[in-house]
Amino acid sequence: MTESVSRIVAALKAVPEGVLVSYGEIAAAAGVPSGARLVARVLSSMGDRHSLPWHRVVRADRRIALRRGGGFELQKALLETEGWAVIEDGRVVRRET
Repeated sequence: MTESVSRIVAALKAVPEGVLVSYGEIAAAAGVPSGARLVARVLSSMGDRHSLPWHRVVRADRRIALRRGGGFELQKALLETEGWAVIEDGRVVRRET
């Protein structure tokens, strides 16, 4: 595992329950400011192996990046358990109480 990937994994593991971050925010926190795509690759290839909270990572516009039928529904369900709502266009917003 490269140093950049190790820092990305550590940044991902530090995202607490109920917090939403973007791929770019994780990359910046890991010291890889233009590494948003690398974050996506790390999540895709190592998410399960390292128990990474992949569902808390969304696009910069706060939309779920996964396709409907390709993980979108699972991410939506996991986010909803943490107090988020996903509106029709896939944008994640804080659920109103």
